[in-house]
Amino acid sequence: MFRGAGDSEFAFELLVSRWAELAWHPAADERPVVVARQLGTRERRWDTVVIEVDPDALAVRRAFGDRGLDSDLLRVVRGAPREYAWYRDALEDPGFPWRYVREAVHRAAGRDLIEKRGGRNGRIEFRRKREYPDWVERVVAIENKPDLDASAAAALSDQLRHDVDAGLADEVWVATSATGDRVSPALLEDMPVEVGVMEFDFSEGVDVDADAAEVVWHPTALAADGDPRTRLLLAERAYGKGWRSFRETMRPDCRHFELRREGRALVPYCTAKERVPTAAECKGGCPDFSPEPPQWRSNGWPIEGGPGKGIRALLERRRARERRRAVGEE
Repeated sequence: MFRGAGDSEFAFELLVSRWAELAWHPAADERPVVVARQLGTRERRWDTVVIEVDPDALAVRRAFGDRGLDSDLLRVVRGAPREYAWYRDALEDPGFPWRYVREAVHRAAGRDLIEKRGGRNGRIEFRRKREYPDWVERVVAIENKPDLDASAAAALSDQLRHDVDAGLADEVWVATSATGDRVSPALLEDMPVEVGVMEFDFSEGVDVDADAAEVVWHPTALAADGDPRTRLLLAERAYGKGWRSFRETMRPDCRHFELRREGRALVPYCTAKERVPTAAECKGGCPDFSPEPPQWRSNGWPIEGGPGKGIRALLERRRARERRRAVGEE
């Protein structure tokens, strides 16, 4: 992978996600995307999710804010009428108590997604501010397995078959590290034929060149005839979460935490462990955890709020920049 990554599948996952953000698609022309990690349903969680988008429609989606919309907010925003109406007249029966819908109407208004007012007899009325766009073109699932051997391929077989049959993804891929040897055809036989396989050489970090990914096996275009609401919800979660969400689950406020550049990628690094830590390791309970001294977070020195806050802000700015790039603003 790269020096300092150790045997970390987590580090590989970050590099694949960054590469996808820069150079997707591996076997076709470059396409605008939103990339996220560790998303899925109750039945299955995907390592990397690539949402191919319509740039113009995504620009309209951005007007709804930077946070993802959950299922209740989507019901309200997508069902909002052009003119004021009582929410129970405007929306289909949700199949659960209406009070939860009313709460979602209030939340949507609080986020400036809709307009609401008090109607006759105390009824809550609402209307759209803007039409929610059809911004999602394709959903792609990637399973990251840097050490893909025969046993790993066999273990993945059932999971990949579920991905193919679930109807939520338009393509399914396995990403692995390049070893210099050709992938054995016998190894591919253990996986569903519809699943694509691509190899990466990240020894020099992430390059913007799409050729950095060698396609070993081309995927089959899937029907993606599963629940469209679930697909849209996955896309909204990807939009809101992104792949840099480790800033929220790790401890950038530890004095041992750094961001290191690997080509066009920034990855977390622990100076105490001298490698990329896993998300499970980088917690307050880590024996090497050493919180920033209070003076680092006071008086604006050396960074307003301290290095940990600065790292979080940097990663958030980079996520925002890639959203702008996806709609052609950069």
